[in-house]
Amino acid sequence: MNICVTGSAGFIASYLVRELLDAGHRVVGIDNFSKYGETSHSYDDEPRHRFVQGDAKDVVQLKNLLNDCDILVAAAARIGGISYFHQYAYDLLAENERITAAAFDAALWARRERQLARIVVLSSSMVFESATIFPTPEGAQLTLPPPVSTYGFQKLACEYFARGAWEQYQLPYTIVRPFNCVGVGEGRALHAPELLSGNIKLAMSHVLPDLVLKVLQGQDPLRLLGSGKQVRHYTYGGDVARGIRMAIESDRAVNEDFNISTAQSTTVLELAEMVWKKIEPKKPFRYECDPPFPHDVQVRRPDVRKAREVLGFEARTPLDRVLDEVIPWIDSQLRQGRM
Repeated sequence: MNICVTGSAGFIASYLVRELLDAGHRVVGIDNFSKYGETSHSYDDEPRHRFVQGDAKDVVQLKNLLNDCDILVAAAARIGGISYFHQYAYDLLAENERITAAAFDAALWARRERQLARIVVLSSSMVFESATIFPTPEGAQLTLPPPVSTYGFQKLACEYFARGAWEQYQLPYTIVRPFNCVGVGEGRALHAPELLSGNIKLAMSHVLPDLVLKVLQGQDPLRLLGSGKQVRHYTYGGDVARGIRMAIESDRAVNEDFNISTAQSTTVLELAEMVWKKIEPKKPFRYECDPPFPHDVQVRRPDVRKAREVLGFEARTPLDRVLDEVIPWIDSQLRQGRM
């Protein structure tokens, strides 16, 4: 298949492009490097990959990219850690709405005038920000109270764009919701708000890289945002990409939504102790708690049965193995002054 990926230089999208190329697909990506600055990837010069530096809000440019594409993966978005949700509460909503509308305008044209078969929407676990049912199944977002954060609300709006475009124009869609994607390649965002945790400047307010960064820089006791009892499902980027690829390739995924996640629950405190023991195995683990942010959801636990039963997808990479990959990468970035 010919697949267009917007925001292709982003964290999850970079894993996805690699996964799609390895599966034999042809990929054209577009990104304006607004988050991390200019980046490079191992697949940049591969013959089945083409990259265009451009703005995902440019409908004319998107139409040109979709001339011979079968699938559009709408992955472009402004995104950051939890502090980012507060610093850019309006910009996240406004800019991401513009990006989403551009993607759908181009997709509707390509469906009508060219060969586009489907749009695949990269949503977020934050649509379940107000969940009270755990594990939370697909469909719960339609009956739950709406997300409190503007980011979560806009991601829910992305899903309604998909449903509306199908209802009015019969544009087939698939919605995928990654849960707490972790891996390598996520550097410090160019416009991220500066945030201190104790004496350490955080990289992005994403829990895993920030915990690693603090332990590598010798913070003791380790400072946690919130109580440490927050429940998350840390899912390896390679697994997330595989799940999205399986949804792209499956006819059974048309007009469906999927939670793409590991089934393993981990508290922030459990993660912190795992990171500590990897980096400082001879020192006793000590921690202190800082006040949490208002949008720090206490429990995020997905129901993963649908992805397993419909797609045959299961996240296979254990968190321990993820840490063995992520910690050395962050250490190298820190030594090079990039964190």
